Amino acid sequence: MKWIRFERDGRASYGLVNEQTVAVADFDLKDILLHKRPPITAEYPLDSVRVLAPIPHPGKIICIGRNYAEHAREQGAEPPTKPLIFAKFPSSIIAHGQLITWSPELTQQVDYEGELAVVIGRAAMRVKVEEALSHVFGYTIANDVTARDLQRGDGQWTRGKSLDTFCPLGPIIVTADEIPDPQNLRVRTELNSQIMQDGHTRDMMFSVAYLIHYCSQAFTLDPGDLILTGTPEGVGTGRTPPVFMQNGDRISVEIEGIGRLENTCKTI
Repeated sequence: MKWIRFERDGRASYGLVNEQTVAVADFDLKDILLHKRPPITAEYPLDSVRVLAPIPHPGKIICIGRNYAEHAREQGAEPPTKPLIFAKFPSSIIAHGQLITWSPELTQQVDYEGELAVVIGRAAMRVKVEEALSHVFGYTIANDVTARDLQRGDGQWTRGKSLDTFCPLGPIIVTADEIPDPQNLRVRTELNSQIMQDGHTRDMMFSVAYLIHYCSQAFTLDPGDLILTGTPEGVGTGRTPPVFMQNGDRISVEIEGIGRLENTCKTI
């Protein structure tokens, strides 16, 4: 199934996407994560609704740094020997189509990072690798937008990763049954229609299953939590000269089998 969260006539709802329509389900996120069968109450053309972020208030956004070896090297770092975990604030989430905004007085090095995002559906604590994927509800797309000057200047990553609007997410969640192998997905990022990243999840150093296993040894993964699994090579800071996003730029991330997440940049 393909779930979307949207607004119509001032009301936020979840629905099932079917080509060019959305079938409205009288469900909340908790019901969806429990895989309950939704009662369909209405159907609308997809272009008649406003898309919202599919997970508006996750308890945790867990991010994995340098999970693609070539991305680590383009940043002048050795690939890690174990998952490098950091976090983004949930307040950074925006939807497909919303503006990525920042003040040039705060940062002038805003970068993109297209990533596969995992939506946890069942609580996971100290799970085995071979059982880990059974805790996944589905997958969506994320852009781990990063203020590189803040990231480097602070010496740790929280502020540079967590500015308001710095976690575009969506537009849909594809349930795990439609993606049996999350290590078989192409990931592409375009800046103003120019391909900047063209990677594949098979090149992750640590698989989705291993990341769930690894994280769950330290803290419980709750339903609705997100894991951003890292970005392939091709980020702006790794280019010569560097390419950072500017006012008016259009950035999109496309993942095979899931869809396309698009946002426009605006300085404020």
